[in-house]
Amino acid sequence: MKHFSAALLAVLVMPLSSFATTTWEIDSSHTTVGFKVKHLMISNVQGRFKDVKGTIEWNDKDPDKSTVEVDIQAASVDTNEAKRDGHLKSPDFFDVQTYPKITFKSTSIETTGGKTTVKGNLTMHGVTKPVILNVESVSAEAKDPWGSVRRAATATGRINRKDFGLNWQKKLDSGGVVVGDDVSLMLEIEATKKIEAPSKK
Repeated sequence: MKHFSAALLAVLVMPLSSFATTTWEIDSSHTTVGFKVKHLMISNVQGRFKDVKGTIEWNDKDPDKSTVEVDIQAASVDTNEAKRDGHLKSPDFFDVQTYPKITFKSTSIETTGGKTTVKGNLTMHGVTKPVILNVESVSAEAKDPWGSVRRAATATGRINRKDFGLNWQKKLDSGGVVVGDDVSLMLEIEATKKIEAPSKK
């Protein structure tokens, strides 16, 4: 699907700060970890996870040493249809009672020719697989009215749901299927810079 949270992952490419390492905390209320999948082979159903938390540790001297960790509550899935959401939470799909969290942990960040990719391990439904997120844009720093420093980023990716054991399916009389296997990920991440408290002497 910091936390597939892939906009969350995109924040890793934030421009360098004056510190060796800068900590950014994902703002769940302004972050969208979304997905899109084929329905009946003719249209797309879109959804998102509403409960996303994560932290990005950005190293300005060596970006490849930067890390991101994201936690997503699987039960926060929202496709704007209560019955469908209930089915997604059931053992047919996410099985949120058994596997309440979806997590992402980065393994590397690579920038080539002005393009940045974030590679990491996505754990969902008890299965861990490598995932690549393509960073599409990163904003400049902005200070909000309450004094926090923020950045936003956009990233995309693609997974096959069956790689994670999400195998539920029904065939159509026409020869197609109800739910597509390929899932597009759309991440819109906003994060705030963590200000370290001054040390006491």
